[in-house]
Amino acid sequence: MTADLVEAAVGGAEEPRREACRLFAEELRRALAELPSAPGREVPGVTVFALGVRDAFTAPAPASAPAPASIPARGSAPASASVEGASQDTLPVHLYGRQVMVGPWPARGRAGCGTCLRRRWQAVRSVALREGLELRGGTREAGPWPYRVLFAAQAVAALIARLAAAPPDAGRPFPDVWLVDLEQLTVRHHPLVPEPDCPDCGTPRPMTAESAALVLRPAPKYRPGAGRVRPLEAYGLPVDAFANPHWGAVGPSVVCDVTSPTTSATVGCFSSRSGEYLRETFWGGHADSYRASTLIGLLEGLERFAGMRARGRSLTLTASLNDLGPDAVDPRETGLYTDDFHRANPWVPPFTPDRPIPWVWGWSLRDARPRPVPEVLAYYHKPGIEHRFVQESSNGCASGGSLEEAVLGGLMEVLERDAFLLAWHGMQPLPEIDPMTSADPHTRVMVERLAMYGYRARFFDTRITFPVPVVTAVAERFDGGLARMCFGAGAALDPEAALAAALCEIATDSVQLLQRFRRNEAAYRAMAEDFEKITSLHDHPLVYAVPEMGRHADFLLRRPSPPEPVSVADLRWDRADGSGPDVRDDLLAAVDAVTSAGFDVVVVDQTAPEQRALGLHTVKVLVPGLLPLDFGWTRQRARHMPRMRTALREAGLRQNDLTEADLNPGPHPFP
Repeated sequence: MTADLVEAAVGGAEEPRREACRLFAEELRRALAELPSAPGREVPGVTVFALGVRDAFTAPAPASAPAPASIPARGSAPASASVEGASQDTLPVHLYGRQVMVGPWPARGRAGCGTCLRRRWQAVRSVALREGLELRGGTREAGPWPYRVLFAAQAVAALIARLAAAPPDAGRPFPDVWLVDLEQLTVRHHPLVPEPDCPDCGTPRPMTAESAALVLRPAPKYRPGAGRVRPLEAYGLPVDAFANPHWGAVGPSVVCDVTSPTTSATVGCFSSRSGEYLRETFWGGHADSYRASTLIGLLEGLERFAGMRARGRSLTLTASLNDLGPDAVDPRETGLYTDDFHRANPWVPPFTPDRPIPWVWGWSLRDARPRPVPEVLAYYHKPGIEHRFVQESSNGCASGGSLEEAVLGGLMEVLERDAFLLAWHGMQPLPEIDPMTSADPHTRVMVERLAMYGYRARFFDTRITFPVPVVTAVAERFDGGLARMCFGAGAALDPEAALAAALCEIATDSVQLLQRFRRNEAAYRAMAEDFEKITSLHDHPLVYAVPEMGRHADFLLRRPSPPEPVSVADLRWDRADGSGPDVRDDLLAAVDAVTSAGFDVVVVDQTAPEQRALGLHTVKVLVPGLLPLDFGWTRQRARHMPRMRTALREAGLRQNDLTEADLNPGPHPFP
């Protein structure tokens, strides 16, 4: 079966596939028997599979399905057929087109098996092949496998013998899989990240109140002024395990944007299915080198992968809010859609406190106790819509080299988005920051570089309720033409870091905005005329490439008599400015600022097994009552929440609560 001869079909004849595997297994058995014995591990039994046959994410095939061919270990009885999902003590060999994949080598007590490989392999296939496998019942051959030559079996047998002779590498986090290309005559290998929900080797951890407990421990920074416990290079991220075209855990590749004149940006993408919808999820990094951007991007990709649904976890609680009482996080506090939305979208069920829904367990940092959290608020892409009364985003999700670092990052993001939305929807004028007062020469140089490309970088002090520095950044075209403006934001205890984070976003996006806009200019102009056409994340920033949309930002950029700009140092919070030696101390100060204002900080540990193997942590931070970030004009929860009306008055910025007429009539531009 070759890649270019496979076509999608309903059902599909299995016999040719089984015959190809059987014949190759017989030749491989003979080739192994002809090799001289050598010291090392015993060659285990080998099971030969065909890839691209059926959906690897569904339940195992019924017993009546054709079995893969098996080769016994040396010295055992003649080969016999085994059921699919062969013993974890056998070495899986997979055939697909010109490729033969060998591994992972069986090892008791270590995750990673043939089923993991089939799932990871399928996840990076083309949309056409995935649609055929996952929605149309599998594939069928258009001809016999043309690579069945004696050399193929001999080459694979020699590789297996070499692997048997090599000492086991128990120190690496993930096992290797080897790929033999029978056309190019090459052999390569990449680590295989075990699939956390693998039915054969995965061990789901129950999500209980006891397991939600978080203990904040000392987390010394790796250098003074840093926000992390270790530098990026110390994470030990095996790039080829997470981004490779064969079984990359978060996508087939990392693409370097060599055309960017500002940052050394990288981007990657993985897809996951929810019903008939195959969702693409992008991730990326925007640092000064492609190496750093790649590592940052992979961390973001892993964060996205862990935050979309519970990985390697099993839910233990289904109940109604009425059953759970005030201990549970009330979705009405985190924001719900309007009745008009549900009438227009009857397939999206509204939340009601008497309807049982799935919950996960979070931990209250204010009260030091577990709190149930609706699953749809903790994980933002759980398949199915029967309980998805809101579409949550990655807001508040963050990864770090320690639990404390991850929680601080997530909390900063929640505060950043809340402040941005309060200012935008409330059309609140903000003090402008002079970027030339920055002590960081990289910041000043980047501002000047943006000016070379036609954009003025402007920055605004967006502190409203809390003392934590929050900076809104705007890249504004000097000529006011197409790709007129783009926005970004950053929050950190160190105001220099907050400014740099906001600048990084606009430095990357602004120089790409015109090209992205022109790809679908008619659609974005239509959105500018009818906001209900704004439905996705990317629509929000791109619609502001339309020059006429700039009027919605005039409250910020066109003040009649603006005061003198403030300096970056004016944003410094005396209690904690990021210069302390321990991340935990920074976190406790930020948590105290939030809880002192009457809010709770609830943390859900999203860490996936592959992150845990690398010493990484991923969390979702919720602060019930703060404004959530939504995408799609009709899905805006923030505009209808009590805080949107009261926060500016409570902060002393307005005399009265806001009314509907006081709100910005334009959609938010947050990227």
